[in-house]
Amino acid sequence: MATNSREVDLGNIWLFSACSRTQLRTIRKAVEEITVPPGRVLCEEGTVGREFFFIIEGTAVVRRAGRKIATLGPGQYFGELALLDRRPRSATVTSASEMVLLVLEQRRFNGLLDAMPGLSHKLLVAMAGRLRQADAKAYP
Repeated sequence: MATNSREVDLGNIWLFSACSRTQLRTIRKAVEEITVPPGRVLCEEGTVGREFFFIIEGTAVVRRAGRKIATLGPGQYFGELALLDRRPRSATVTSASEMVLLVLEQRRFNGLLDAMPGLSHKLLVAMAGRLRQADAKAYP
């Protein structure tokens, strides 16, 4: 069973924003809390993604084509699209400090979808909202 010692509102993550409190509690039970040292490659550009990460403590550096494009910290997340499409990662993310992360693996995510059929609809609603935001930025 996953370790769930910290309270985190997964509803703040766009992917889960349309989920009910009950669904969020079920999702929370499926995540695992891990601690990683500085310098750990969490995901590598070009490799197929199989997990989603939520940062509780610490910072990570995001690089695309070897160039630093962002620094992520507590409350931020990455890899959520990998749960949906299992496509190659668009960037490499490396821990810049010791980090505490929540990790949701593809297999557990698929199990959630099987166990909660209504979750797929909620995820589609959240994705539609995200696409509308991107569209509004691209075509103001």
